[in-house]
Amino acid sequence: MAWKFKKMRGFTMTNTAPTPPQGKSPFLYVGIMFAAIGTVIALAATDAINGPTALILMIAPLWLVIPAVKAANRRAEASCAGKGEVNRRYLRRVAMFTSFYLATLALMKFINKDFDPAIELRTFLALLPGLAIAGIFWSIGRLIVEQTDEFIRMLTIRQSLWATGFALSAASVWGFLEQADIVIHLDAYWWAVWWFFGLGVGAVINRIQYGTWGAV
Repeated sequence: MAWKFKKMRGFTMTNTAPTPPQGKSPFLYVGIMFAAIGTVIALAATDAINGPTALILMIAPLWLVIPAVKAANRRAEASCAGKGEVNRRYLRRVAMFTSFYLATLALMKFINKDFDPAIELRTFLALLPGLAIAGIFWSIGRLIVEQTDEFIRMLTIRQSLWATGFALSAASVWGFLEQADIVIHLDAYWWAVWWFFGLGVGAVINRIQYGTWGAV
């Protein structure tokens, strides 16, 4: 709680609400980025543009990650200083690995579609997006290690445990349904996507039980 001083019988004290963060919300930039990518996908699906053009156009909106991270940093600075510094490092890492993931995924699709690369190059290109996702997992781990607020650390760990349980349960159920020829096959990287979705589930549960979402 921030304190503003005013005179009161020889000593001063007041209590005011924290200064609200200035500038646009990071969700605005993220929303514009996904809207642009969705538009490109729709154009490609209707054959309005060809595949290589779509991949190039999908990379362009990634520049919006930079103002989104800056806006998120301003929001973090409006909270306590320690939490803000930890969150700034976390957001920079996630933005870097997310940008790397999208760029390498587009590069892999472009080269594999329009060229016939050797097995060594295909293997190298296929490893890059997976390593980028691993980098995001590492970023979340560093957030837990570097977090000095024990309550926020507990919330982050709870989110991660909910995400892990959600993704592994979904993988197990889907695997048995697939073995019984009830559902289609899903590539393994989709379980990482479900893990990230599980982080959102954990955040909602944190909000219900503790009144705050957490840091992830």
